[in-house]
Amino acid sequence: MKTIKILSLIAVAGLTFWSCSDDDDAPEEVNEEETITTMTITLVPQGGGTTVTLQTQDLDGDGPNAPVVTVSDDLAANTTYGGAVVVLDETVTPADNITLEVAEEDDEHQFFYIPTGNITDITYGDQDDDGNPVGLIFTLTTGGAGAATLAVTLRHEPKKPNDGTLADAGGETDIAETFNITIQ
Repeated sequence: MKTIKILSLIAVAGLTFWSCSDDDDAPEEVNEEETITTMTITLVPQGGGTTVTLQTQDLDGDGPNAPVVTVSDDLAANTTYGGAVVVLDETVTPADNITLEVAEEDDEHQFFYIPTGNITDITYGDQDDDGNPVGLIFTLTTGGAGAATLAVTLRHEPKKPNDGTLADAGGETDIAETFNITIQ
C-alpha cells in the first residue's frame, strides 16, 4: 500500500512539474518562401523609346518543363532605363501578386542584379525602413552596342546590410533567372 501511495505521489508530482513549465514563449512565426512562377521586369527608357520586357515563366514549378524566358526587344545603346519588377504565383486563380508581399516584407527580401557585357550600371531605387536596398525598382544604364546578360535573383531573408553579392547575402533564393540581352 505504501508503494502505491509513493508511486501515485511521484506520478502526480511529475505531471504537475511537466504541465506547469515556465516556457511561456510564443512559438516563432514561420515565414515560408513565396511560390513564384513568373517574374516580369519592365525597362522604360528615359527620354522616350521602346519599352523592353524581360520575363521568365515556369507554370509547372519544379515539374519537367523548363521556364519560358523571353526578352521583348533589344536595349538601346548609351541609354538609362527605369526598371520595375513584378512577381506572381500563377499556380492559383486568380494569380497572387507576390510583389505586394515583397514590398510589405521589404526587410526580408532583396533583388540582386548582376550584369555582364555592355550594361554599365544598375542602381537601386527603393529601400527598406533601415535604408537597405530592396530592388523592386531600379535604374539600368547601357553602354555601347554589344551583348549583355542580366542575372536577377530574389533572396528571402538575406543578411542586411550586405556587400551586394549573393555569397555575402545568404538567405534562400525565391527565383533566379539570367536574361540574354542585345544592345543596339
